[in-house]
Amino acid sequence: MISVGQNVLSLADFSELVFKGKSVNIPENALNKVDTNFKFLQQFSSNKLIYGINTGFGPMAQYKVSEENLLQLQYNLIRSHSSGNGELLTPTLVKALMIARLNSMMQAYSGVHTDVVELLRELINQNVTPCIYEHGGVGASGDLVQLAHLGLVLIGEGEVLYEGAKYPTIEIYNKLNIKPLTIHVREGLAIINGTSAMTGIGMVNVIQAQKLLGWAATLSAMTNEVVEAYDDHFSHELNIVKHHKGQNKIAAMLRDILQDSQMIRSRSEHLYQPDNIGHDVFEDKVQEYYSLRCVTQVLGPIYDTIVNAETVLVNELNSVNDNPVIDHINQNVFHGGNFHGDYVSLEMDKLKIAITKLSMLSERQLNYLMNEKLNKKFPPFLNLGILGLNFGMQGMQFTATSTTAENQTLSFPMYVHSIPNNNDNQDIVSMGCNAALMTKRVIDNAFAVLAIQLMSLLQAVDYLKCQGKLASHTLDVYTKMREIFPVFIEDQPKYKDLENVKQYLEVTDPSISFNS
Repeated sequence: MISVGQNVLSLADFSELVFKGKSVNIPENALNKVDTNFKFLQQFSSNKLIYGINTGFGPMAQYKVSEENLLQLQYNLIRSHSSGNGELLTPTLVKALMIARLNSMMQAYSGVHTDVVELLRELINQNVTPCIYEHGGVGASGDLVQLAHLGLVLIGEGEVLYEGAKYPTIEIYNKLNIKPLTIHVREGLAIINGTSAMTGIGMVNVIQAQKLLGWAATLSAMTNEVVEAYDDHFSHELNIVKHHKGQNKIAAMLRDILQDSQMIRSRSEHLYQPDNIGHDVFEDKVQEYYSLRCVTQVLGPIYDTIVNAETVLVNELNSVNDNPVIDHINQNVFHGGNFHGDYVSLEMDKLKIAITKLSMLSERQLNYLMNEKLNKKFPPFLNLGILGLNFGMQGMQFTATSTTAENQTLSFPMYVHSIPNNNDNQDIVSMGCNAALMTKRVIDNAFAVLAIQLMSLLQAVDYLKCQGKLASHTLDVYTKMREIFPVFIEDQPKYKDLENVKQYLEVTDPSISFNS
């Protein structure tokens, strides 16, 4: 089990909960803090005007709500804002959202009854997934619409996904003997007023981006290997004189992957020999194309971007993002804008730009393998059949190019795409959930592009019959992937193979860890 509310929840903890099936534990002392905070709000709010407790919301905060309607106000808020549209978020993303909301509330500044956090824990641990839609939130006042759909399920309404099917919430509650939430003071506003949708999705994006970078380094190494590139462009000596952590991390990854390769060449042995000076035209290419030679310089900034995104997202995950903030320690209630999602929105935009560049590098390496005029080593499109009659990987390249092009278009930043709304109360917003969802799409696309590159590399290895010369790391990749995608000569539809390889990359950690 992973404890929530006692210590900082790390990216590794979050991954264990979302992807590895670990259960949430709420320590008793953390639950007691939530209870203390709730009781303080109950006492403090008596005979005071406090936003969202005895006032309307947003631009209607100028209207006082009568005593007899205070609890109904919270139900009205949840129901009225359950207005999402589009595709449902996947169960993985919803679970991530729920963990993020729970962890924020466990900081004990939300003024909620312990019933809320205990119900969230129950739903997470029993894999009951609220139906939450992609479209709706503008990322200031938090992810109001997405979190309202979470609130709708907490009060026993709306729909959930359970064991692969969609049900009315109350039906699953009755089946599992779960009691719906009863509003006590401000639980409606506390549930929906935060950045937990964008943060949960963003955390998943960071985890998958780390995985993507490990695969990109592996496939870049493998591409250099099959074309017998020189080793100096990923050497310690070349990279250490450029003072960027990411570049040197990537160089170290490449050296680790290729350490026992019999195909990577030494420039000293092949080009620094006196015999070569006598030629006017050199048979060996003196320097490789940039997509091969500049891997450390291209993937390095992507590494640094992912590292920074992890720092920001983990900070947000462990932050209080309510309004107002209920502070029982300082015996006050503070109004402000901690629900604003600019931190997450900006990091998601930077991350999607970085991952788009990663997919562009993969597409260029793929193009090098496909084009015999460039590589002067392989048949066109790595066609192992009869040229003219068979087509090899030709059709697959179209998909990689198209998908990369979509990533380039999706990389326009949401962070600077604020549209005022809510009677201009929300006059500058983050669009953070949109940014996180678009980044997820870019990441999904990048996995597809890398899958096509990997399939092509397998064909290249079989054309060269060089399995015995591959590095241990790349041979292991070759062997495992050929179990999923066998060598082919005759033309057959490849869309199912592509999906199988893509899914393998998405769920499998590369042999070279992002944190190695």
